[in-house]
Amino acid sequence: MKLDERMDIEGILGDLENYRPRRKGWVWREEMPDLEMGGFSYKDMSKPLKEGVALVTAHHFGGIDPQPAPVITTEIASGRFEDDIRRMRMAAHHGADHIMVIRTAGQSHFEGLIEGTPQGVGGVPITRKQVRAQRKALDMIEDEVGRPINYHSYVSGVAGPDIAVMFAEEGVGGVHQDPQYNVIYRNINMVRSFVDACEAKKIIAWAGQAQIDGAHNANATAKDAWKVMPELLVQHAINSIFSAKVGVPKSNICLSTVPPTAAPAPSLYMDLPYAVALREFFSEYRMRAQMHTKYIQSSTRDATVTHVLNLLISKLTSADIQSTITPDEGRNVPWHIYNIEALNTTKQALVAMDGLMDMLELKHDGPLREKAREIQERAVLFLEEILEVGGYFAAVEAGFFVDSGNYPERGGDGIARDINGGVSANTVIKREKDYFAPVTAHYGYNNVAQYGGDPADPAALIGGCTLTKPEKIVYIDELDPEDNVYERMKPVKKYHDGGVLRPEMEWMADGTVLVNFMFPAGLKVAEAAALEAARQMNLADAEIIHREVLHAAEGTRIELKGRLNIDIDVASLTIAPEPDTLSDDEIFAAIANRPMTVVCGTIGQDEHSVGLREIIDIKHGGIEKYGIKVHYLGTSVPADKLVNAAIELNADAILASVIISHDDIHYKNIATIDRLAREMGARDRLTFVAGGTQITPKIAVNNGADAGFGRGTKGAHVASFLVKKREERGNG
Repeated sequence: MKLDERMDIEGILGDLENYRPRRKGWVWREEMPDLEMGGFSYKDMSKPLKEGVALVTAHHFGGIDPQPAPVITTEIASGRFEDDIRRMRMAAHHGADHIMVIRTAGQSHFEGLIEGTPQGVGGVPITRKQVRAQRKALDMIEDEVGRPINYHSYVSGVAGPDIAVMFAEEGVGGVHQDPQYNVIYRNINMVRSFVDACEAKKIIAWAGQAQIDGAHNANATAKDAWKVMPELLVQHAINSIFSAKVGVPKSNICLSTVPPTAAPAPSLYMDLPYAVALREFFSEYRMRAQMHTKYIQSSTRDATVTHVLNLLISKLTSADIQSTITPDEGRNVPWHIYNIEALNTTKQALVAMDGLMDMLELKHDGPLREKAREIQERAVLFLEEILEVGGYFAAVEAGFFVDSGNYPERGGDGIARDINGGVSANTVIKREKDYFAPVTAHYGYNNVAQYGGDPADPAALIGGCTLTKPEKIVYIDELDPEDNVYERMKPVKKYHDGGVLRPEMEWMADGTVLVNFMFPAGLKVAEAAALEAARQMNLADAEIIHREVLHAAEGTRIELKGRLNIDIDVASLTIAPEPDTLSDDEIFAAIANRPMTVVCGTIGQDEHSVGLREIIDIKHGGIEKYGIKVHYLGTSVPADKLVNAAIELNADAILASVIISHDDIHYKNIATIDRLAREMGARDRLTFVAGGTQITPKIAVNNGADAGFGRGTKGAHVASFLVKKREERGNG
């Protein structure tokens, strides 16, 4: 792929029948301790990307893009996998190397694999074609960024083993697999769930996949999340040792840990002991840290602060995988921008905290250790009671789990399930003694030797199974003539090559835009006013997605989304060229080699000063920082005074700020300065630059300036021009 070209979705969909994944299993980041980058020494970093998008602040640090040590997750699932592919590319360039695809609502209850590519609700329908297309796309994306990318989804539900096989066949590197999730949250029969989990985990082990559990769902579901900390340890323990006994290496078993609280609770005081307790108990396993979604509502600021505080917990303890859940959870807007913002928040916070633990140490006595010990003791007592009542199944029937009490307290509101009830009850059948299953990665006995086979290679008896002979996989393209990717792409085909644009937030050319309002009114009035404003702006399907009272009488902030159904012909746009800017080092060197003096001011009868001060002042990154000597004459400076000062001070350049534009007075003043400099015989040696918010560069030059700078101008732009113009005149 070329960086300046879009993903070719149609090309990815082509010849999928013959695509084969390039690898199987999970890939951890390549750690690079003591990394030197941009003049800085880093302690906890991983190998940098070949291509990526650096943080906004990186502009001031040479554009460097250091990558933290943990694998970083982004969760993507808009319902249309073809659009998610494009978001995956964006996410990878911002540091994601774990792409987690959330399954569509209700898929846990499907009894088999879905085929084709239907559109999803609340996630993406996980099908072979969708998985294969996205894995093929990720192969291309990881070549572009220069780092392996892990692909991930859920091995849960009634069809869990079927999905596990398909994932192993299609090169999926990470999975969620926790039978307790089936039992507690999907009411799938507990016996069926654990039997299925044995088969699924055996396949996970064979495929070298990272397995993530689902224990964190307890504190996302419980009435008081901070009270289920002992239960969380128990759920982690059950699935971890179960997985290890089936054969999943402990180094690939990941605990999905979530800090239980959020501000305004004293969250760090409560969450840090839990994190310590967890990591002490499960030191042999990996940690997949995720922010707590229970408290996310519709405020991006609130979600970001929670995210950063959770990242601090990860840094103070450990995280092998760091997840990034966005405000999607709070307002059902899985937009491109929020995936990227969450990734950048994670990268920025972890890079900023690099080396922190070389300077800090968690106290070994006091409330931290006392509270951690208490959580562990409560967990052990919880597990002992499970054994006393007859084991896990009996404990579930008794409603032990997701109870709002802090064990051994009981709130009586736990989720209870019947061992003989739930989805797919009574579907487990005991194997016959001569049961024969000549396939790879099969759990339990399959009597291969009895039939003349090699237990180490049972599939050899049938010439190989789909795990060892991918050519045996039956690939089904589309089943539904209407609900498929090709039909979805037809209406937006004209947008694919970029010649025609329409704004989007989630799907290709969906027209969705986000608008911020502040009305000096109460909540209800502000909501009604925002919807009326959207109507007058010709936004269709307007919907308020966030409301925030700034004061009951003085103001309410409203965020609104709607569809702007317009097409923009790229060929008709006037696109300003990118400023030809020298690097800071080049400007510093040029000024050090030959000092430069400029005279500047706001001319005419204009009292504006802020814009010019940002161009010249060192505080704002202005031209002074490069060593350019600046003589600022102030505001309302007559044109002749500006020119005379430049001559008297033997200046190299004049910088004139011209803001007021009625009757084109800004351009008339530019022409006056040019004329006066010529009359005084100084124009040939003076560089003359005009700037202001109403300036059009071409018109400024037509009126006598050497250059005109409008909105968005920075000191570096002006300094670059001054240096290059001086060299062009032969005076450099």
